[in-house]
Amino acid sequence: MGFWDRKQILITGGAGFLGSHLLEELRRRGVKYPQLRIPRSRDTDLRKWEDCVRAVAGQDIVIHLAAKVGGIGFNRGNPATLFYDNALMGIQIIEAARQEGVEKCVIIGTVCAYPKFTPLPFREDDLWNGYPEETNAPYGLAKKMLLVQTKAYREQYGFNATYLLPVNLYGPRDNFDPDSSHVIPALIRKFVEAVDEGRDTVEVWGTGSASREFIYVKDAARGIALATEQYNGPDPVNLGSGREIQIKELVHLIANLTGFEGTLAWDPSKPDGQPRRCLDISRAKKEFGFEATMEFREGLKETIEWYREKRKEEIR
Repeated sequence: MGFWDRKQILITGGAGFLGSHLLEELRRRGVKYPQLRIPRSRDTDLRKWEDCVRAVAGQDIVIHLAAKVGGIGFNRGNPATLFYDNALMGIQIIEAARQEGVEKCVIIGTVCAYPKFTPLPFREDDLWNGYPEETNAPYGLAKKMLLVQTKAYREQYGFNATYLLPVNLYGPRDNFDPDSSHVIPALIRKFVEAVDEGRDTVEVWGTGSASREFIYVKDAARGIALATEQYNGPDPVNLGSGREIQIKELVHLIANLTGFEGTLAWDPSKPDGQPRRCLDISRAKKEFGFEATMEFREGLKETIEWYREKRKEEIR
């Protein structure tokens, strides 16, 4: 029998960006829909204890993806909400899963948990060597506390909880809302709209000097599935592509792929965020054989194509 056979699986955030791709990945691995529980936020508020208890009832595996997230602007405007919601949801779902006797709990953390000036590449052992970048520290620390909780629960209760640290995600079905989107969907929207509307200037936040690493969402979903199947250790594990790109280069690449030929108006009064991000991905390869496979340019093209189709549907 395979790992997933007959298991009941709760995926919080399963209707979201990453969650929808994880569902497709699990289907490819033979998981049937009757095995899955995907609570919707309109019906299940994970900030409420009773809703967490109801969500985990009868489940064998819990994969906690649900999170309140956003880009730099959203983080700056909503630090208290991001801290409270993410801490409370995670703390309660882990405790409810423990009380229910869940076989395994997989917690999805964030690269924002790393210290602002972590040496490159980011190694999991460096997580506690400083304070996170200020603009996303409340979110990063809230998610980081869940790592503390998983280790404490393993030590005191023998509870099998693991913790994964994905780098910035991108891909089809991402959030393109300009008020809360991350850098790639925000840029894609700006450039696609500029091309469609015939504008010759696009404003870009910051100086472009910062760098980021990105992982295609389908690669991330495969990594989570592999970790759920094969990894039962106490230590956090990075999920990334191992490829770093400067924001300035990213902006020019997206401009080129969208066909924008105008000028860029950089706004250095806006924050760059963490100076650099690039993960050491050796632990994921060693522990459960994960490596990202999507070539970055190709992943961007697929994301742009998806957004253009979605935009056409919205305009009709």
